Amino acid sequence: MNTKFLSALTATAAATALFGAAAPSQAASFGTGGISFEKDTDIFFTFVESHGENRSALGIYQVNNSIPSLVKTLFTETKRSDNGSANEYKGTLGNTVLGPGKIPFRFLANTIYTLGLNTFGYGTNIVYSTSALNRGGSQQAVFGGVSLLTALNKEKTDTFQAAGQYRNGLGPLFNGGALISFDDRGNVNDKDFQDFTVAAEPVPEPMTMTGLALGLGGLVAARRRRGSNTGS
Repeated sequence: MNTKFLSALTATAAATALFGAAAPSQAASFGTGGISFEKDTDIFFTFVESHGENRSALGIYQVNNSIPSLVKTLFTETKRSDNGSANEYKGTLGNTVLGPGKIPFRFLANTIYTLGLNTFGYGTNIVYSTSALNRGGSQQAVFGGVSLLTALNKEKTDTFQAAGQYRNGLGPLFNGGALISFDDRGNVNDKDFQDFTVAAEPVPEPMTMTGLALGLGGLVAARRRRGSNTGS
């Protein structure tokens, strides 16, 4: 295989990979108004930290006729915090939350979802990222555009107190990732939005073998034509 053909083949593979990864699904909604996508979309959720006084579990709920039903539990606290009330009841991965810290979920097209934080210790207490599903329609979650790297390396206790600024994470979701944080209604519903925080980002789409095969086929055909012209 000559050098020019190898270079062209390499360029085709790179371009195919680029197009496969650079075409994220476009969401109809990703914020306090609900979560829905126009086509099946895979999203990674990464646990960042918690500051709730009681144990909590974060799950994904499907919403039908304004009734949410749990379809997947993402992260569950095994205890209230890493070390009692230290650092505002801070909980971290490997201490308060065990298991994988990054979990994928496939959102089905044209289906309505919400995130729900179930806190144990206040009786039955679930708050949803969709405000309309909460008691009195209150906002209990915020969707910010803080990068995951910043979130994991920052002692975050008051990042989201300006809740009105963070109602929609659609833009950040496909541009570096969205940070989602809850207030669990504890401490007289203090709205500090630090009780449970996760990050969301699209799962990169793999390189399509069909695109690669088409590109390779085109290069082979072009090479054959050049060979034929040279022979004549």
